[in-house]
Amino acid sequence: MLTRNISRYFSRPIERIAALLARTGIHPNVITWSALAANLCAGVLFAEGRFPAGGGMVIVAGLCDLLDGPVARLQNRVSLFGGFLDSILDRYADFLLFLGLLVYYVEFGRFRYAVLAGAAMAGAVMVSYAKARALSLVPEAEVGFWDRPERLALIILAALANRMGLALWILAIGPNITVIHRIVHTRRQAEAAGNRLPHTAPERSGTPSLGAGAPRPTAPAAQAPVQSKPAPAGNFILRARRHSAGSER
Repeated sequence: MLTRNISRYFSRPIERIAALLARTGIHPNVITWSALAANLCAGVLFAEGRFPAGGGMVIVAGLCDLLDGPVARLQNRVSLFGGFLDSILDRYADFLLFLGLLVYYVEFGRFRYAVLAGAAMAGAVMVSYAKARALSLVPEAEVGFWDRPERLALIILAALANRMGLALWILAIGPNITVIHRIVHTRRQAEAAGNRLPHTAPERSGTPSLGAGAPRPTAPAAQAPVQSKPAPAGNFILRARRHSAGSER
């Protein structure tokens, strides 16, 4: 996938830039928010029809997305919340880019491309949600091609070449096909596992009936209230690691 190729060819330059940023003491979350700000600028430029300039801002945003993780590792600031925040802001970034395109095509009365921009927006959100939801139920959901790096690469190329209309056709169809692929893949895994959720509460056992006139047992006066045992923290950490490892960058 494109994510592996990016890591393979650009890992050294990214690590060097991350090392320089880590020395400044900048917080990784600031870099994450900077990526969102750059995507906001790109969305505004798309809304104005300045596609090449918008593509340049998407490149800046993508660079920030690649740097926040390495900076967090070098500063020993890797956290559950950092991965969560990064995933949430990525979804808003996708929304801003397609919203800008939607505004542009609506303003110029190109209804067909406005619909395509809306379909592409839905696909971008659902392809990520389908993966996250599947990982909460089944062990593996790495299927399909149109993850976030692939979508951003196509947007950048189309914007720089000023051929956004063709890209919208692909982005309106491809990611939604990936959603269907992940639905089918998740269904197969669920059926293989019996298609049942694990029991979270013990079954209630029946209480034997007491005969007429039989004395009823009384609870001890100092009996402490029964408290439910909290779920092991390991399950939450494992799920968070799955999401952060499989989050679309």
